[in-house]
Amino acid sequence: MRTPPRVLIADDNAANVRILRMRLAADGYEVVTAADGAEALTVAHEATPDLILLDIMMPKVDGIEVCRRLKKEQNPSFVPIILVTAMADAKDIIAGLEAGADEYLTKPVDHAALAARVRSMLRIKALHDTVTTQADEIARWNTTLEKRVAEQVVELERVSRLKRFFSPQLAEAIVAGGAADPLRPHRREITVVFLDLRGFTAFAETSEPEEVSEVLEAYHAEVGHLIVEHEGTLERFTGDGMMVFFNDPVPVANPEERAIRMADAMRARIRVLGAEWRRRGYDLDLGMGIAKGYATIGAIGFEGRRDYAAIGSVTNLAFRLCAEASPGQILISQRIYAALPDLVDAKEVGPLQLKGFQRPVVAYEVAHLKQSGT
Repeated sequence: MRTPPRVLIADDNAANVRILRMRLAADGYEVVTAADGAEALTVAHEATPDLILLDIMMPKVDGIEVCRRLKKEQNPSFVPIILVTAMADAKDIIAGLEAGADEYLTKPVDHAALAARVRSMLRIKALHDTVTTQADEIARWNTTLEKRVAEQVVELERVSRLKRFFSPQLAEAIVAGGAADPLRPHRREITVVFLDLRGFTAFAETSEPEEVSEVLEAYHAEVGHLIVEHEGTLERFTGDGMMVFFNDPVPVANPEERAIRMADAMRARIRVLGAEWRRRGYDLDLGMGIAKGYATIGAIGFEGRRDYAAIGSVTNLAFRLCAEASPGQILISQRIYAALPDLVDAKEVGPLQLKGFQRPVVAYEVAHLKQSGT
């Protein structure tokens, strides 16, 4: 706000203008005037006053309409408006306040009331201007902060991308330099786990969307916690189905054992959930397939949308084993069983004629783990 403050007096009565000008000038204010509503709008735009004294009854455009237009235009600046009315007409006062006026005075204007209203409104304007100035300063500070943040954007974006695929601890380790960029295509031996809710399609067809959503939320929460706990990489999930692999993006100790322990823990958790689901009439259970082999792994997709994926026959084998698994069953490939003879109590299944495989495949059903712990 300028010093001294500038006040616009808008009144078609020259005598009233003269009296108000004399009083405000005596109090040290700069005064500009307008003789009707149309002129008041013009002067308000050109002189940019700090306060407006606005008579209600004026030719061309009345004071209420002037107030309404000015308040609509003045954002983000704030210019307080005091309406001056010939009598304490409640309808005029209410209409003026609804149009955006901040105060009102009645004629004949008392000098003490005028001085008090003007000081009060100018104090409010000063506070508003201070807040606006501080907001501008904060905006400038934010610009400085944005420059600092920009220097870290690459790393933060990398963390964000990695956390979509990996456990938080693993993502942080990769960004800290614990491994090469995993999003580049690379070849590695991995252990793949496919899991699928048996009975889900029929359940979804006969249930309300809210019921389906509630079941998926509980299912994802349980298995998601175990994926993170065992440091698995969630490659994808499609509603009731998920693909998880181990030993990538960086090597982990005993990937086959991690996969088996995770699958066994998932089966136990889903049994608990399944009891509640059956109580509600939902016939759901989990089937899983696990295989081991080499795959090409990295980011696939297009600009703006990429996924972290493993490509190779090992993923197809795990998927086909999962498709063969009965509710509550974990089927593992011969290579997985050979790697963990002392961990799993399993019986041979098959040989299975799996789609996509020319020769029959020997698989094993995991009954339980021979030992507990990690």
